[in-house]
Amino acid sequence: MQKIDIQTQLEIIKRGAVEIISEGELRKKIEESMRTKKPLNIKAGFDPTAADIHLGHAVLLRKLRQFQDLGHKVYFLIGDFTARIGDPSGRSEKRKQLSPQEVLENAATYKKQVFKILDSDNTEVVFNSKWFDPMRGLEFGRLLTHYTATRLLERNDFSSRLKEKKPLYMSELVYPILQGYDSVVLKADVEIGGTDQKFNLLVGRDLQQDFGQPKQVVITMPLLEGTDGVQKMSKSLDNYIGINESPQEMFGKIMSISDKLMLRYYELLTAEDLEGVKKMHPKEAKLRLAENIIGQYHPQKEASRASQEFERVFSQKELPQDMAEYKTDGTKTIISILLSSGLVKSGNEARRLIKQGAIVFDNSPIDKENFSPQRSGILKVGSRRFLKVVV
Repeated sequence: MQKIDIQTQLEIIKRGAVEIISEGELRKKIEESMRTKKPLNIKAGFDPTAADIHLGHAVLLRKLRQFQDLGHKVYFLIGDFTARIGDPSGRSEKRKQLSPQEVLENAATYKKQVFKILDSDNTEVVFNSKWFDPMRGLEFGRLLTHYTATRLLERNDFSSRLKEKKPLYMSELVYPILQGYDSVVLKADVEIGGTDQKFNLLVGRDLQQDFGQPKQVVITMPLLEGTDGVQKMSKSLDNYIGINESPQEMFGKIMSISDKLMLRYYELLTAEDLEGVKKMHPKEAKLRLAENIIGQYHPQKEASRASQEFERVFSQKELPQDMAEYKTDGTKTIISILLSSGLVKSGNEARRLIKQGAIVFDNSPIDKENFSPQRSGILKVGSRRFLKVVV
């Protein structure tokens, strides 16, 4: 265990956290851990409902890493079983259920990317299908006797749906019990989750007590707003910054956020002194933020190069130096070029960008989906993506 006094440890853990239930219990657990030299079991669960990890996930992962740096063990729980049901947290309707294949593919990306943040030597990646898949009907029935429907229906989003006469499915009622049981299996001392997970995390405390275990401390972290500054960061809303994206793409997205949101990103995604940041010019502060965040997931020289490239393209209105090249014979449509070059992820996205006037070829907006470049030129998508088209 690191020789850091308890108060300092608590200050590190509390940075950016919304709520700790309870701080007194956490202090006692840390004291016991230091006395026995036995690390605490820190748990966070991630349902792989989409591929790739973004900065919204990083808020929780960074808090896990802080616990690791203080000498504790992290359980990175991949909810490959619960993802097939769908977490109802914050939902006004039933969540779409994923196929086993979709879950496995998404879980593979999580497992690959998580160690960009966590210490692999002090992390155990676990899948909750390990204990739920073999569970027989009788066992499952006994598990449900550890929690009451009355308590579940006290949950705000459940009670709201009942009042509005919207469907509430049994699978959704069961979900918090399954997540809580994960804490029982792992004997979690601390569980970390977003503020929308508070009910589920508290169910874990209740179940642990009912199974004769010490109750886990619950730490809730804020939900990071996406680049739009309004909605929770999400791939489905296309307001996310993925930790696997190129430095140039990440840099452009970070520079597009508001000055107000910039301070929130500093607090939740860096260890920078906020008072010092507030004294900086907003543009200088944002450039520093972008380099800081990108440097966490890419070599620092790539972060610096992305900064220089941003200045060239956006401040000096020049073209990128390292532009990808795409060869065509003059018959391919703009949508085909956008898709096969990887500039967009779907035909629907391409059509939406064309309608918005966001696709530009040699400084002229493209307004027809069947447009085919007949000469070489520069294709620009939005403000950050460029392609050199060679006919």
